[in-house]
Amino acid sequence: MRLWNFWINSFILASQYNPPRFVELLMLMLAIAMLAIATISPDRPYLVLGLSLVVGASISILVREAIAPSPQTRVTQFTALLLLLISLYGFADLLQTL
Repeated sequence: MRLWNFWINSFILASQYNPPRFVELLMLMLAIAMLAIATISPDRPYLVLGLSLVVGASISILVREAIAPSPQTRVTQFTALLLLLISLYGFADLLQTL
């Protein structure tokens, strides 16, 4: 029970310390889950939802870094752009198969 209490307190502290980064982390974790489900089952809604979450999180990261740069701005921006390009490629590939 102490382990669960530790994790819950860590999530609460993280959400209070930096809420935008916490929401981005939550969106990316949900995107990973949706994309994992999309690889197992051939349903398209999971793929679309996962790619949409990645697009939203990467745009949010780029906006946050433009407003308040962090010490590792270049790496964060590069990673967000890479995620955005990969997810847009996934959407293009998805539209091409329709």
